[in-house]
Amino acid sequence: MILKILTVVFLASFEIYAAIPAGFAFGLSPWLICTASVLGGILGVFVAAFLGDKIRHFISKNKSPKEAKPQTSLVYRLWNKYGIVGLGFLGTMTVGAPISLAVGIGFKAPLQKLITWCCIGVITRCVSFTLIGYYGLKLF
Repeated sequence: MILKILTVVFLASFEIYAAIPAGFAFGLSPWLICTASVLGGILGVFVAAFLGDKIRHFISKNKSPKEAKPQTSLVYRLWNKYGIVGLGFLGTMTVGAPISLAVGIGFKAPLQKLITWCCIGVITRCVSFTLIGYYGLKLF
């Protein structure tokens, strides 16, 4: 039982889309799946934030300054329109927290606010996908 829970936590630290179905496949209760996936998702947020910040400092220390590129791409427009909330919450809901954090760190967003919104996104994502999985299995 402990190994199944730890597997869900480990999977959720990388991708919640894999953790929740694995929890249902293991036969865990929905409350346990939701709790384990939230724990793993938040753990993944802090690991990605810590490692991402260290990698950015290492690269910026060893990199020569370049010319500024025009900021007209889709990512820049989304960043300018929705800011930290959009990147942290909506980015976590769609592509996942590690990718959202990597983009935010690349844009030099305030890390504490970005981590807060990513954690809110992880909790929302885990609860909603666990409910969808639970009631979806009830249909069969």
